[in-house]
Amino acid sequence: MQPWALKAMQRWPNVPALFGWLCLDRRGRWLIKDELITRPQIIDTINANYECDEHGRWYFQNGPQRGFMQLAYAPLVVHADHDALTTHTQQRVTRIDAVYLDEEGSLLLATEHGPAGLIDTDLDWALSCMRHARAPLQTEDITAALEIPSGQPTALTFAWQGEALPITRLDKAAHPQRLKFVRDPQPRDGERVASGVQD
Repeated sequence: MQPWALKAMQRWPNVPALFGWLCLDRRGRWLIKDELITRPQIIDTINANYECDEHGRWYFQNGPQRGFMQLAYAPLVVHADHDALTTHTQQRVTRIDAVYLDEEGSLLLATEHGPAGLIDTDLDWALSCMRHARAPLQTEDITAALEIPSGQPTALTFAWQGEALPITRLDKAAHPQRLKFVRDPQPRDGERVASGVQD
């Protein structure tokens, strides 16, 4: 978090929080009231002040005010550049602790920065990293993995930095509980909420 935001929080510690205004889509784009944010300065500010609270709710700290983020998929979105992974907030991924395959064939990665969905435009890269019994992946291997019940291991692995990480089947609806995040954050008891801004 940037120093100016930390100073503002110390100066005005009880500013009511915003709910229902901000969203992160599956491609790592910020939206405000369903409108895409395109100004680079605003995007950079959100990226630099995007955090998670102790309840798994992700938010943008806008000076003294916390704006909680609705998540279309995961708190972070990663894209690949050759063998390097970078989050939509421009953080380099150096550690993956777990890999999950959802019912639609999307990948969710547990990274050091938080849970991250792989952007759909990098599907070919992801397929090149996936193995079945250390052999090149076949179409039927993916089909078989998708038929496995949610929460169960598959026969697939994900090749990352010399490791073969096991891939677990996990439905999208089960992601928040397994990876401890909230897709649709709501006010908690006693929490101050900015008036006239919640749907």
